[in-house]
Amino acid sequence: MRKLITGKKFHREKSQREAMFKTMATSLILKEKIKTGEAKAKELARFVEPKITRAKKGDVAANRYLARFFCARAVSKLVKDIAPKYKERNGGYTRITKLAPRTSDGARMAIIELVK
Repeated sequence: MRKLITGKKFHREKSQREAMFKTMATSLILKEKIKTGEAKAKELARFVEPKITRAKKGDVAANRYLARFFCARAVSKLVKDIAPKYKERNGGYTRITKLAPRTSDGARMAIIELVK
């Protein structure tokens, strides 16, 4: 019985799943747009949006918190470039656009991007 546990497991252990989301989130922050599976994109949005909200504070504690998840280059871009764009926005920093299924295995694909 799942009992209020949210999120998908993607047939991975917890550490593997966390590593996957850290690398995907870093790519999203640095490139501002990535193409991935639809389910992963939805879970990635749930992972990234609280981090952007935290980056909007811009204090030392926020930087240290973000450093746990992202490399130094991604943290600096998030705090200096991305977070100021969303100062007046109360969430909804990502957009998921569904694409045609992948031809090789028919997996549902999507593009996740940061809203301008």
